[in-house]
Amino acid sequence: MSRRTRRTLLIVAAVLFLLAVAVFLRSKAPPEAARLLPESDGIIYINFAPIRTLAHFNRVPPPQRVPEYQQFVDATGIDWERDVDQAAIALHRMPDPNGPNGPVAYSMVLVGKITGSKLNRWLDSHATSRETYAGHTIYSIPSEGRIVRVSQIGYDMVAVSNTPTPEQIHSILDRHRTAALPFAGSSLLQQHYHDVPLLSLAWGVGQIGLPFSESGNIHVFGFELPLQSDSTIIASIRWTGSLHLRVEEIAPSQDAAASQAAALGTLVTVARGFSIPLKSNKANDTLKELLKTAEVTQHNDRVVVTATLPAAFLTGL
Repeated sequence: MSRRTRRTLLIVAAVLFLLAVAVFLRSKAPPEAARLLPESDGIIYINFAPIRTLAHFNRVPPPQRVPEYQQFVDATGIDWERDVDQAAIALHRMPDPNGPNGPVAYSMVLVGKITGSKLNRWLDSHATSRETYAGHTIYSIPSEGRIVRVSQIGYDMVAVSNTPTPEQIHSILDRHRTAALPFAGSSLLQQHYHDVPLLSLAWGVGQIGLPFSESGNIHVFGFELPLQSDSTIIASIRWTGSLHLRVEEIAPSQDAAASQAAALGTLVTVARGFSIPLKSNKANDTLKELLKTAEVTQHNDRVVVTATLPAAFLTGL
């Protein structure tokens, strides 16, 4: 083998090695939509594309739309239920839960067939003000007593935020410039994304109990969980032939984890009894399947709850 041939083979091998490393790093990195989110108290991510496939969403007849939403679909050609492929949502705790902005605000990055000139025209016609930042137009649209800021940030990306100030949507646009960095993102994402199981269809990290919080406690399916809304939680849903739910809480100490695991185990047992006489419908059947398969375990300072969900749950997502 000639020297030139050996050199060529070494170069090809080096390039293939670097490509393999790049692909591996990308597989471990958070989704780009999540990396664009600003600093927050919690993050929720949903990958709708495989969920639609698993749920046979193309066979589901379109729901009856309210007139206002039908007008939006007609004007923009965008149907959020069918055109959004990914949604990354940052949760921001508000200092005054009884204030005009409520207990929690949101910043979102949506990915899919959701951009274009028609959307720009709709935003422009409904905006009360506009701002140009980092080369993008941010539209301010009033909604339910809040100002919702919206900006198209890529050929398939839209940023949305209803926080009191534009700081969060500005942060999304700033991060968009460095989106190619695979491990960029908020401090919350850097701290806890490695805890998210691989190939999760949906996941959440941080204080993701905020939307379910009442008087500081988390309520799900009508049950008050022995968790505070500011608990650090890593939750995920994966498909491995069936739909697996995993919720992990990081407790303040190992003793606290043992106490909460015991309380959650008791709650699951009691809830199973309450759910037995419930009549059959989608919500009740989901609850019964979840409680039937739920298991609570403790690992040092972490409390882990696992359960199996019916496939019909995907349609609800």
